[in-house]
Amino acid sequence: MSPFHAPFCPPEEAARAALLAAAPPPRAEALPLALDLAAAARAGGGPLAVEEVLRGWPLSTREGLALMALAEALLRVPDDATADALIAEKLAEGDWSKHAEGWASTASAWALATGARLVSPGETPGGVLAPMARRLGVPAVRAAARRAVRLMGGQFVLGETIEDALSRAAKAPEGVRHSFDMLGEGARTAADARRYLAAYHAACAAIGRAATGRLPSRPGLSVKLSAIHPRYEAVSRDRVMKELVPDLLDLARAAKAQQLNLTLDAEEADRLELSLEIFDALLAEDSLAGWDGLGLAVQAYQKRAGAVVAWLAERAAARRRHLMVRLVKGAYWDAEIKRAQERGLEDFPVWTRKAATDLNWIAQAAAMLDAARQGRIFPQFATHNARSVAEALALAEARGVAPGQYEFQRLHGMGGALYERLRAARPDVALRVYAPVGVHEDLLAYLVRRLLENGANGGFVAAVADEGVPLERLVRHPAEPLAEGPPRHPRVKPPPALFGTRRNSRGVEFGEAASLAALVAERDAAPPLPPAPRDATEGEAALEVARAQSAFRAWNATPVARRAAILRRAADLLEERRGAFIAAIQDEGFRTLDDALSELREAVDFCRYYAEEAERVMAPVALPGPVGESDRLTLHGRGVFLCIAPWNFPLAIFLGQVAAALVAGNAVVAKPAPQTPRIGALAIAALHDAGVPREACRLVPGGPETGAALVAHPAIAGVAFTGSTATARSIHRALAAKDGPIVPLIAETGGLNPMIVDATALPEQVTDDVLTSAFRSAGQRCSALRLLCLQEDAAERMLAMIAGACAELKLGDPRDPATHVGPLIDAAAKARIMRWLARLPPGAREIFRHPAPEPGNFLAPRIVALQRPEDLTQEVFGPVLHVVRWRADGLDGLLRSLAASGYSLTLGVQSRRAGFAARVAAAVPGGNVYVNRNMVGAVVGTQPFGGEGLSGTGPKAGGPHYLLRFVSERVVSINTAAAGGDAALLAEGE
Repeated sequence: MSPFHAPFCPPEEAARAALLAAAPPPRAEALPLALDLAAAARAGGGPLAVEEVLRGWPLSTREGLALMALAEALLRVPDDATADALIAEKLAEGDWSKHAEGWASTASAWALATGARLVSPGETPGGVLAPMARRLGVPAVRAAARRAVRLMGGQFVLGETIEDALSRAAKAPEGVRHSFDMLGEGARTAADARRYLAAYHAACAAIGRAATGRLPSRPGLSVKLSAIHPRYEAVSRDRVMKELVPDLLDLARAAKAQQLNLTLDAEEADRLELSLEIFDALLAEDSLAGWDGLGLAVQAYQKRAGAVVAWLAERAAARRRHLMVRLVKGAYWDAEIKRAQERGLEDFPVWTRKAATDLNWIAQAAAMLDAARQGRIFPQFATHNARSVAEALALAEARGVAPGQYEFQRLHGMGGALYERLRAARPDVALRVYAPVGVHEDLLAYLVRRLLENGANGGFVAAVADEGVPLERLVRHPAEPLAEGPPRHPRVKPPPALFGTRRNSRGVEFGEAASLAALVAERDAAPPLPPAPRDATEGEAALEVARAQSAFRAWNATPVARRAAILRRAADLLEERRGAFIAAIQDEGFRTLDDALSELREAVDFCRYYAEEAERVMAPVALPGPVGESDRLTLHGRGVFLCIAPWNFPLAIFLGQVAAALVAGNAVVAKPAPQTPRIGALAIAALHDAGVPREACRLVPGGPETGAALVAHPAIAGVAFTGSTATARSIHRALAAKDGPIVPLIAETGGLNPMIVDATALPEQVTDDVLTSAFRSAGQRCSALRLLCLQEDAAERMLAMIAGACAELKLGDPRDPATHVGPLIDAAAKARIMRWLARLPPGAREIFRHPAPEPGNFLAPRIVALQRPEDLTQEVFGPVLHVVRWRADGLDGLLRSLAASGYSLTLGVQSRRAGFAARVAAAVPGGNVYVNRNMVGAVVGTQPFGGEGLSGTGPKAGGPHYLLRFVSERVVSINTAAAGGDAALLAEGE
C-alpha cells in the first residue's frame, strides 16, 4: 500500500506562490468561449435554476437568507403552531418588494417565498402574511408556504425516489449522462447507516436495469461514506476499516456487476486520509479488477488537491486501473475555516480566496488530463464557471485528449443555460448531470448548502446573476486577481492570529495521521508522574501562607509588563512540555486524548489572555480634575490569594485562577483537588520555571480539611474557588465569620444546564450537540448538558437519533485516541450517581443505557425521562442525560420552571427561529447561552465563562472583568498648585 500524506495546512503565502508558478497559463483561445458561455448563463431561460433564485433574492440580502432559513426548516416542522411562527418570522425579516421587480412580479415566480398561487397578480410579498391570513385563513397560508418550499426543492432534486429520478432522466436530451446522489446527511446511528446503505443498493439495481451503453457513458452513483457508517472519523479508523470497507466492497461489486460508475463523494478535510485509505483498499480487491467505474471526488479548494490527484494517478498505474475522478470546487468552505481556527492549526487546509480555488481547479484539470493521456484517469470536470469550462476544453485540446476521454458535470438545477450553450457549440463534449434523489425533508440541509456554496459573493453563479458585473470581469482568468490581490483573504484571520495580538494556543488535527502520531509519541515519551505530594498539615498550610505573604510586597511591586511576560513564558513552556501535561491529565484525570489537548490549550489561552488583560486594565489612569491638581487611579494586588481548583479541569481552571491572581500582583497559595495533585504540581513548576518567584506561588496539596484551614487563615486576602455550590456556601460562611478585612470570594459552581429544542431544529445537529454537551468528559463538566427539553411534536424522532448515536460512542481506555468516554474520576463519584439512579423521582425512568460494561469507575451513558423539569433536583455530575417533553402551548410554563431552579450556568437553544431563541434566553437566566451549537468548551476571551445565582458569583473567567476582582483600587490626588502652580499649563502659553 502507498499511504497518502501531504501537509494538512501548508502556509497560504507559500502555497499561493507555488500554485501561481505551477498552474498552466491562460489559454488565449479560452476567452471567446468563456464570454459566450457567460452571456448564455446571464440570459438564462429554461427551468428555474439557482441563478434565477439568486437573481431574485441574493444571499447578501436579508431576504435571501430568510428564504434559505425557511426552505431549510419548514418541511420538517410537524406542528402547525411552530410552522406558522417560522413562516411569520422569516417573511417579516425582509422587504420582499425590493426583489420582486423584473423577476418576481408574477405570482408564480415569487412562490418560492409565499406560496404564490394565493396572491393576486401584481401584489408584492411585503407584509403578505397578515393580509393573506385575513383573506384565506392561516391554514391556507401555511399550506401555500409548504407548497412553495416543495416547489423550490423540486427544482433541485431530480426525483423523490430513484424510479422518479430515472423517469425524469430518461427525458433528458440525447447524450446527457446522469450520476445519482441519494440524499442524506451523515449517519448518526447504525440504523441510519443500514438504511442509507440499503438505499444505495436499491438505487444501484434500479439504475442498472435502466442503463444503456458502456462505461464511461453509463449512469453513475455517488456514495457518501459518512452516510454508511455512524462514526466516520479519523480516530475511529480501525473500526471504520473493519466495518465499513466490507459493506462498501459489496456495493462496489454490485456497481461493477451493473457496469456503473461508483464515486466516493467528498468529505471534510479531516476525513481525506481515511477516505483515501478506504479507496486504496478497494483498488487492492481482485474482485473489482477489470472495472473502470470506481471513482473519487477531489476538492480544488483543498490545498492538498494536487497531492491527491498525483496519488490517484500513481495508484491507478500501480494497480493497472483506470479511475473516474470528479474534480469539484468544494462545498464546506466556511466550516473548514471555522474548524481550523477552533483547532488552533498553523493555517487552513483550504484556500481562503476563491480565485485560488478556481486556479487550483484549472491546475488539477491539467494534471488529470495528463493522467488521461496516459490511460490512468477519466476526468469528470464539475463546474458552473464559464472560464473554468473554457480553460479545461482548451487544455484538453492542447494535450491531444479527445472529448470522449473526459466529461463535464453540472448539478441538477444549476448551470443549465451555460451547458445548453456549450452543447450547441460543442456537441462532441460529454455532459453529465449530478442529480440529487430523495424526499424533500432529506433535501433541506443539502439544498441550503448547495445554494450557499454557489451563491457566495465571490462565486461565478452569484456574479452571473448580478447585471452590474461586466462579462469581461466575470470571466477573468483566476491567476489575475490572485496575483494582484493579497495572498490570503484579508478578513479571514489565520488560526494563530485569531485573537489579534494574543497568539492562539497550538492545536493538533487528529485527521492528519502524522500529527496524531506525533502527539501520541510526545505523550508516551513523557516521564512517569512522580508520586503524589503528601497532604499538608494545618501547620504546614499556615507556614505556606506566611511564605507567600512575605513575598507579596516585592511581587506586587514588580512591573505589570514583567509579570505579563512571565505568564507568556509560562504559556510557551506549557506548549513545549505538551506531552508531559497531556500524559498527566490522562493518567491522573482520566481524560480522553482530545479532552486533554483541549484542556492544555485552555490553560495556555488563560496565561496569554490574562497577560494581555493585565497590561490593559492595570495601567495607571489619569482622572479629570481642576487646573493645578493631578488625580491618578492605580490598581494593586490585594495580598495572598487562595486558589482552590476542581479535579475535572485540573490544569486549565487551576492555572486560570493562579495566573489571574499572580498577574494582578497577588501572591498565591494554590490548592489542587485531592484527586489531581500531581497535575497541580506540574503547573506550579512551570510557573516557577517561567520566572514566578517560588515564595510568591506556593502549592498546598490536601483535602477539605486543608482547604478549610487555608480559608480561615487571617492573611488570606481573597479566594478563587471552582466546585460545588455546597462547598462555595461553606467558604462564604467561613469568610464572613472571620475578623479583619472583608475578603472577596470568586466562585464558579454547578448548574442544571438545560437545552431547549423546538421542532424547527435540525435533528442531526441536535444529536451532535447533545452528545458533545452531555457525554464529553464523561459528563464531568460543570457546563455539561443535564436536562434536554424537547418539543413533543419532534421528540420521538430526535430521541431515537440521540440514543442511537450514543450507542456508537466508544467507552474505554482514555489513552486510546478512539475512546469517546473514559471512566469517572473515582469510586465516590460513581456511587453518587448510582444513588441518584436508584432513587429516581416518581414517574422517571431510564429509557436508554449504553451497552458497554461498567467495570471499576466506568459508567455507561444513560438517558432518563422525567415527568417535569422540577424533578431534576440536583447536579448529576456524570454521563446521565435527563429529558423532558414540552408542548408548544406549554412553553411559558417550561421556561418559568427552568428559571425557578435558581441555577444559571449554561443554557442551550436549538431552533431555526431567532425569535424563539431570544424568548428563551430572556426568560431563563444563563451565564452562557449557546444557540444552535454545543454547550461546553467555552473559549477564553471569546465565551467568558461563569454563572450567577446558585451557579457562581462572577465575574466570568476568561473575560474582560475578571482581573478587576483580584485587585484593590487606589487614587492619589496631588495639589500641584501648592508647588507654585500648574507648571505644564503655564509653560504652554496662550
